[in-house]
This record gives sequence, C-alpha cells and structure tokens, in this order.
Amino acid sequence: MSFNSLYTFLRNLQDNNHKEWMDAHREAYKENREFLITWLDAMNLTLAGIDENYYNTPGKKAINRINNNLMFHPQKPVYKDHFGAGLDQVSKQGDFYLQFGAYENFIGGGYWHPSSKVLKSIREAIDYNGEELKEILSKKSFKQMFGALVEDNPLKTAPKGFSREHRHIDLLRRRSFAVVRPFTQQEILQKDFEDKVIETYNEMLPFRRYLNKAVTV
Repeated sequence: MSFNSLYTFLRNLQDNNHKEWMDAHREAYKENREFLITWLDAMNLTLAGIDENYYNTPGKKAINRINNNLMFHPQKPVYKDHFGAGLDQVSKQGDFYLQFGAYENFIGGGYWHPSSKVLKSIREAIDYNGEELKEILSKKSFKQMFGALVEDNPLKTAPKGFSREHRHIDLLRRRSFAVVRPFTQQEILQKDFEDKVIETYNEMLPFRRYLNKAVTV
C-alpha cells in the first residue's frame, strides 16, 4: 500500500459513492486505512520527538471516520472524498490536521467555527495579549507558508463586550482562527513529504499553542 493506492481508492469511491460499492471493496478500504494508520503512527513518534509538549496520538485515534454524518446533513454523499486525521490531539483543543483527498489535500490547524464558549475564550486572550498573536501571524516564514488566516465571513461590527475602536478589532471580529497549507497529490507522493509535514508542524506550533492556551487557561 502507498499514498498512490490510497488516491486510486478515493477516486474510485467518488465514482461509486454508495454502500453497495463500499461493501464490495471493503478489503481495499481496510488495506488503505491500515496503511494510513501505520504512516500516522510513524509521524506521531516523529513529532513527539521534536516537541516535548506533544500529545501522543496513535494512528487509530488520529484517523477520522470516512462516513459522512447523514443525520444532520442528509444531502451529503454517503462517504467523504478524503481521509482526515488529527495529530497532537488533546480533547477540546485545536489539533494538527492532515487531509488526503481525491480533490483537496492540506495540513491545517487552529479552530474552524468553534463553539461560542471557545470563541469567547480566544477573544478574551486577544483582548489581553493580541500583540503576541499578531506577531505570530506577521512572521515572514509563517506568511510564506500559510498566507493569512482562512476567511470565515467575519462580523461586520464588534462582538458583544468589545469596542469597535479596539486595537485588535480585526481579529476580534473573526469567527474562526485557522490556517492551512495546501499540497498537491504529486507533492505528497514525493520522498520529502514527511520533511514538509515536520516543517509545517514547527511553523504552526506557536499559533496553535497560543490558541490552545486561550481555550484552556
């Protein structure tokens, strides 16, 4: 098994996105899933070796279900078009997310549309020390790797409890705090992809730690 076979499986699944096809190709699904779990296990150990505060996340815990939740989104296909996984995964914190998809591949982190409670905590941290977050976001290497925060339809006015004249109003208006680094399938198939995962983790770490501290303190 390899990422090449994983992508072949995902493309075939998208052409046949129904339970009958999946049942007939269950072994192929299991083999590709096990390949990714093994790869995640190795990456988990690698990241644990470079970050003393890393939260051990074995592949089986990291990997997400491929089934879509049709209870709340009945219009979605039965199966996702990707395998997703979250490493450094502490409960209720922003993990280090990797997505390997038929159409979209990226590494991301932070909080995408968090609960009102989590968002309130992040805004309070920005109110107290938004300079630190702005310094992280404006770092040259960070901007080169991720660009800006992912767009999320920010508020048109100040959130409740904050002035429109607040020095960090641009951040306080946000509903999400997340960054992504896109990859092509061809880049993921290269030998140096694991090195790129490590450099992405290291560059994103101060951003994730800032947000996770805001949520837990």
